[in-house]
Amino acid sequence: MVLKEVDTAKNKEKLEKLRLAAEQFCTRLGRYRMPFAWTAVHLANIVSSAGQLDRDSDSEGERRPAWTDRRRRGPQDRASSGDDACSFSGFRPATLTVTNFFKQEAERLSDEDLFKFLADMRRPSSLLRRLRPVTAQLKIDISPAPENPHFCLSPELLHIKPYPDPRGRPTKEILEFPAREVYAPHTSYRNLLYVYPHSLNFSSRQGSVRNLAVRVQYMTGEDPSQALPVIFGKSSCSEFTREAFTPVVYHNKSPEFYEEFKLHLPACVTENHHLLFTFYHVSCQPRPGTALETPVGFTWIPLLQHGRLRTGPFCLPVSVDQPPPSYSVLTPDVALPGMRWVDGHKGVFSVELTAVSSVHPQDPYLDKFFTLVHVLEEGAFPFRLKDTVLSEGNVEQELRASLAALRLASPEPLVAFSHHVLDKLVRLVIRPPIISGQIVNLGRGAFEAMAHVVSLVHRSLEAAQDARGHCPQLAAYVHYAFRLPGTEPSLPDGAPPVTVQAATLARGSGRPASLYLARSKSISSSNPDLAVAPGSVDDEVSRILASKGIDRSHSWVNSAYAPGGSKAVLRRAPPYCGADPRQAIDRTSSRASSYLEGSSSAPPATQLRPTVQKLLHEELALQWVVSSSAVREAILQHAWFFFQLMVKSMALHLLLGQRLDTPRKLRFPGRFLDDITALVGSVGLEVITRVHKDVELAEHLNASLAFFLSDLLSLVDRGFVFSLVRAHYKQVATRLQSSPNPAALLTLRMEFTRILCSHEHYVTLNLPCCPLSPPASPSPSVSSTTSQSSTFSSQAPDPKVTSMFELSGPFRQQHFLAGLLLTELALALEPEAEGAFLLHKKAISAVHSLLCGHDTDPRYAEATVKARVAELYLPLLSIARDTLPRLHDFAEGPGQRSRLASMLDSDTEGEGDIAGTINPSVAMAIAGGPLAPGSRASISQGPPTASRAGCALSAESSRTLLACVLWVLKNAEPALLQRWATDLTLPQLGRLLDLLYLCLAAFEYKGKKAFERINSLTFKKSLDMKARLEEAILGTIGARQEMVRRSRERSPFGNPENVRWRKSVTHWKQTSDRVDKTKDEMEHEALVEGNLATEASLVVLDTLEIIVQTVMLSEARESVLGAVLKVVLYSLGSAQSALFLQHGLATQRALVSKFPELLFEEDTELCADLCLRLLRHCGSRISTIRTHASASLYLLMRQNFEIGHNFARVKMQVTMSLSSLVGTTQNFSEEHLRRSLKTILTYAEEDMGLRDSTFAEQVQDLMFNLHMILTDTVKMKEHQEDPEMLIDLMYRIARGYQGSPDLRLTWLQNMAGKHAELGNHAEAAQCMVHAAALVAEYLALLEDHRHLPVGCVSFQNISSNVLEESAISDDILSPDEEGFCSGKHFTELGLVGLLEQAAGYFTMGGLYEAVNEVYKNLIPILEAHRDYKKLAAVHGKLQEAFTKIMHQSSGWERVFGTYFRVGFYGARFGDLDEQEFVYKEPSITKLAEISHRLEEFYTERFGDDVVEIIKDSNPVDKSKLDSQKAYIQITYVEPYFDTYELKDRVTYFDRNYGLRTFLFCTPFTPDGRAHGELPEQHKRKTLLSTDHAFPYIKTRIRVCHREETVLTPVEVAIEDMQKKTRELAFATEQDPPDAKMLQMVLQGSVGPTVNQGPLEVAQVFLAEIPEDPKLFRHHNKLRLCFKDFCKKCEDALRKNKALIGPDQKEYHRELERNYCRLREALQPLLTQRLPQLMAPTPPGLRNSLNRASFRKADL
Repeated sequence: MVLKEVDTAKNKEKLEKLRLAAEQFCTRLGRYRMPFAWTAVHLANIVSSAGQLDRDSDSEGERRPAWTDRRRRGPQDRASSGDDACSFSGFRPATLTVTNFFKQEAERLSDEDLFKFLADMRRPSSLLRRLRPVTAQLKIDISPAPENPHFCLSPELLHIKPYPDPRGRPTKEILEFPAREVYAPHTSYRNLLYVYPHSLNFSSRQGSVRNLAVRVQYMTGEDPSQALPVIFGKSSCSEFTREAFTPVVYHNKSPEFYEEFKLHLPACVTENHHLLFTFYHVSCQPRPGTALETPVGFTWIPLLQHGRLRTGPFCLPVSVDQPPPSYSVLTPDVALPGMRWVDGHKGVFSVELTAVSSVHPQDPYLDKFFTLVHVLEEGAFPFRLKDTVLSEGNVEQELRASLAALRLASPEPLVAFSHHVLDKLVRLVIRPPIISGQIVNLGRGAFEAMAHVVSLVHRSLEAAQDARGHCPQLAAYVHYAFRLPGTEPSLPDGAPPVTVQAATLARGSGRPASLYLARSKSISSSNPDLAVAPGSVDDEVSRILASKGIDRSHSWVNSAYAPGGSKAVLRRAPPYCGADPRQAIDRTSSRASSYLEGSSSAPPATQLRPTVQKLLHEELALQWVVSSSAVREAILQHAWFFFQLMVKSMALHLLLGQRLDTPRKLRFPGRFLDDITALVGSVGLEVITRVHKDVELAEHLNASLAFFLSDLLSLVDRGFVFSLVRAHYKQVATRLQSSPNPAALLTLRMEFTRILCSHEHYVTLNLPCCPLSPPASPSPSVSSTTSQSSTFSSQAPDPKVTSMFELSGPFRQQHFLAGLLLTELALALEPEAEGAFLLHKKAISAVHSLLCGHDTDPRYAEATVKARVAELYLPLLSIARDTLPRLHDFAEGPGQRSRLASMLDSDTEGEGDIAGTINPSVAMAIAGGPLAPGSRASISQGPPTASRAGCALSAESSRTLLACVLWVLKNAEPALLQRWATDLTLPQLGRLLDLLYLCLAAFEYKGKKAFERINSLTFKKSLDMKARLEEAILGTIGARQEMVRRSRERSPFGNPENVRWRKSVTHWKQTSDRVDKTKDEMEHEALVEGNLATEASLVVLDTLEIIVQTVMLSEARESVLGAVLKVVLYSLGSAQSALFLQHGLATQRALVSKFPELLFEEDTELCADLCLRLLRHCGSRISTIRTHASASLYLLMRQNFEIGHNFARVKMQVTMSLSSLVGTTQNFSEEHLRRSLKTILTYAEEDMGLRDSTFAEQVQDLMFNLHMILTDTVKMKEHQEDPEMLIDLMYRIARGYQGSPDLRLTWLQNMAGKHAELGNHAEAAQCMVHAAALVAEYLALLEDHRHLPVGCVSFQNISSNVLEESAISDDILSPDEEGFCSGKHFTELGLVGLLEQAAGYFTMGGLYEAVNEVYKNLIPILEAHRDYKKLAAVHGKLQEAFTKIMHQSSGWERVFGTYFRVGFYGARFGDLDEQEFVYKEPSITKLAEISHRLEEFYTERFGDDVVEIIKDSNPVDKSKLDSQKAYIQITYVEPYFDTYELKDRVTYFDRNYGLRTFLFCTPFTPDGRAHGELPEQHKRKTLLSTDHAFPYIKTRIRVCHREETVLTPVEVAIEDMQKKTRELAFATEQDPPDAKMLQMVLQGSVGPTVNQGPLEVAQVFLAEIPEDPKLFRHHNKLRLCFKDFCKKCEDALRKNKALIGPDQKEYHRELERNYCRLREALQPLLTQRLPQLMAPTPPGLRNSLNRASFRKADL
């Protein structure tokens, strides 16, 4: 109907009519609906594009979803639960506006039709045009759901807490029908039925049946009033209705339906319950005498058949007549007499039922099992089951068959009802049914069924296993759902309810895999062994009944829901954690049987029928022991479940039977303990035999057994459990001897021990406070008359100290578990142990975990208690000491680990200390602690083998072991440690000190930068792993290479076939190994590391104090105290906190004060090291450290002065140390050090005790010297970026110490270090040669030995500069003077070291000839010492050097350096103004490079536009320069040799070594130009002489002499011709000959087109005889040069003729023709004779052949 706006009056009438008609229709037909229009929205695309699409797609900010432009998705994209088919990460709230609606066609309502429409919508086509569009608009708000939405309704429309306000707008949860099976248990009560009518075919029905509606009712009986209100209502209707109608399809006799009806099934469904479908014809138009709805058919579905809920698709016949009475128990398929059926009783109505129920399993095997159990419990015989009638005679057979058939049940319902199935099986085991007065023992069948059910559940949930292979659902069953059927715990009146917490046994998903005690479980403060008060429950056992909060998938709390109760269902809050154990146990009523038991509220146990009560744990143990092989295999796969079930049953038995106050030995009968013994033995044997076949199973079995024994320690007699442990150890020990792979067995046993030791009462189990004497039983129970605190405070008799620190028999008998653990550790650390890496890690981390637990345990917080705990680990000190050679060397020095030990190791070898081996009695504990005397079972791993060095420990394992050692040292009784140290031999004490030294090195603080570097390395490692993964995925690496690579990474488990990823290995991986650590995390890590370093250092310091007190009176005091002082010095030298340094420096002062002879009579090295450390701390930025360091340094001087009335030794060492510090340390604070020096001066001035002595003056002198050094330091810092100036300053400081050999030596070494850093190896070598010469001078003064160098003179062949070291002589220095030349270098050994360093630097610099000269001085010393090993090495190095000289004979292969003259002009340069230097630069440095470097450096220093480079080499006139600028003149120079020198300088090396004179030439003409015509071309030759010969100890040497010579044009011509002649001669005589080079030189010599060639030179200078007689000689000399030149050309042509091939003959003829022309042209010029050539030279004329007679310009 169309209404036009112009007809307003008419429209009103029409609208009124329409409104009235609508009201009438709604009143009459309002309860019916009819399909009108439809549309589709592709939600997946909307969600995935929500993050990317722009909000402003239209004016209202809404999105209009068009189907056709969406990406097409196949059926595989459908997500069932949690699959990320579309990403929700960027999804934001959005509003969808849908405008595409299509009118629904009555004939196209089926699912197939709708799917066709959707397919058409995916692709634009003309098909959609046929559909009639409907103008409508639908707005949908879509947004991501919050984590915990408020006002939430469950699918049953129950409020889910929190539900703050009942009036709030609800959020409804939609029940999901997963596309594939989901294996999850029922965690809340749910009993829903969904009805889907599909189609109805009334085409053959007579009468007016066109507008068909189907009414659905849930009937409990046949009376119409018995329809239950269980159908969920539509929106805006009542919540539940008694009936519901399908939509009406107008005028259609065969309608299709699309409706879903949701019903709430009653908890108890009976045989009479059925769904009734009534079919109505609806009259649309009101007609007189015609009813609105006319029933035209009836059909029904009985819901229960043989005790099973009926679901699935049905095709039902429809009755025309009303069903007769008692129809509900029959199906419509039964043809009842006297009834009419549509279409002859054919199926005309298709309908489908789907149930989602936690009551009805919907599996035939489970249904049958539950039914049979119910029949037995009720005794309701006879009972009809399908076609069978159950009587007492055949029920047993049916039940056994049903138990066996449980394995055939579908996995999904089996998992969903697993807790009910297990409950029923447990009940059958505990309470065997009584049939006809006879007990029917179904224990074996039930046990086997239980094994199969557990196996099926485990297999179904394999993906959800935890790291130990446990199924979370089964674990949750044991801990939350399992209860013993029968009496509930009856607590005594007035007793407070027991608070239940997380249990020792609660190993569900919440328990960490690593078992670190520091974070694993809440620990009871009670002693489990003590007698309990009559009114309390054993805490440890009640904790086994614990209930703890887990996620909703494990919550069993809602299974007791019953209809009619409160509508609120508690779900997201944690499960019930109340105090009453009755409720905790009885929370899970058996839902699977409740629907069979009807309304009977009394539990079966209360019915007055004879019952037999068995104990579950006893039955389980018995059935397990006697089980058949097939069942046993299934049980072994999941042994953990049965072990935990037994333990829970035992705990419940003790609690319910109120037997907790019974003595442990009487709690369980002997036969049960015998079964346990047999069971543990058989499982242990399985572990041992399977370790080589199925490693993963062996690991899981091993862990399960260990946890079981650990749990038994809480429940049964401890002595019995320890005997089981001992028996298991014996089993393993026996097998070890014949095992092909003992490492795998040892690893499993280590894991076994680790789990046992994780018991919360581990310390008490070890009897820490009893005297160390062998007890009568393996480990008797602790007396229950004293409390735990009194146990620790009791005074134990003083045991023999040595056995407390060794793994002795008494120790292991007394401290059983600790003995096992430490013995395992000792075996793992043995050098012969195989598979060492993993064993090391496991063994050490087990001890470490325990110590972490003890440290954080509030029970052991007191120091006295901790000392008792530490006593359990005292043998760890001996173990670590013996393992020392294999620990990672953190000190990074050769032989660092054993240097103190070797220092103390005199001729005491074999005094009862065998390094690295375990006492033979160690192995005794493996076979079980207390054996009879003399029956020590040794377990060697196979036959004895030759001893070997053993596998070194990794850095991580070493660090962890050292941390454990430090914990024991920190917490052990100091008096005990002192007594132990007294009994140690000298080598053992040395190794202990080495261990402490290593502890300092291992925990040294590296700083935040180290963490950042480690972080970046880890990131690189992760990128590498990612790349490898990509290779594997893309297939670029290839399967074969991957297999080969994996096979090389051998595992200690032997044959690792089909084991690609091992959970047990990965769960040992540290979780902190993350790549992307934040800044805060790194800050925190650095803080922790700093605190750890301080703590470790303080513990070491305390231990050193104990050692000092121990050895004060011993004979070997000096050597031990020397080693102690070395450890102290190392601690002071490493990066330490202010707190430690205060204590460390105090300890150092005490040592020096008590034992001054350590420093002043013995080794000088200690004094030098100490001075260096103290000076470094005197320069600290922290005032307290400076104060302590200043005091230490002052007291050191005072001590030295008191001994000898001067402190020359300390004075020298302090000065040397400061020099060394200044030369080597970058971040040295000169200002702070000055303050410290001032403090020392103040101490000296105010020291009353030494006021009358010269001490104060000497201190003042020393301080003055130190201030001078510091002043030089400031200058050095200024020139830190200028290497030349820096070396010059160091050189100047070294020269200043010419009279102080020690200090000069120190600075020479500093210079060598700096040169080596800059890559100047030749200069570094020279520094070492000078240092060696200095030492040689001193040694020559001291005593005369023929094998020693005479002094500096002996080194002259290496360098002429070395003579400057001869300044030391008797008048300057007496070698006997205290403190002088006292360093380690002023010995023969020191000289050898210096020479070896020099040789090393020469080799690196390629100066192999100098290496030979160095060794000439070294070899006689080595020969005198008969050091053949070093001699062999030296001659080997000489051979290498000579070989390299031979291979590089021409010299071009090694370029020694390039030289430049550099002049500085300008006041800005300060001392350098008008100074000239020769710079030695690295090989092949171009002029532009050095020019750029110097210009850039000085521009940076002086500023832009200040520095200018003078481009030419002419003399600089300073008056013409700008005084505000800095000028640098740089010229390339070449070494210059006189003729007599060239005779000796034959090789390339000779011409590049020992260079003092350099030459550069500058061409010029009289008019100022550089180049001109031949007659006016002059040349200036400049010779520069330097102070020292290159190479020297620095790279630039001042020019000390300059000489200039100017050559006339004729002299320039003579030089040019001589040069050409030399080139020709070289090319001719070259061997092997080089034809190309020869032809090039010839072409340049005889070619006719050469500019200023030989012919032109001859024509200019030889055409006329000069008028000036002075030039006659030059004329003649040039003529002779040309003659020589012609001769050489002829020789060259002859040589070329011999070399050329046939193709070059013409070229050679051309050369010959050119030569002939040249010779002919030169002939007349060369035959002229000078008239006065032979006349005597007048005295006034200069001799042009003598260089000294040239015109000179000496500068």
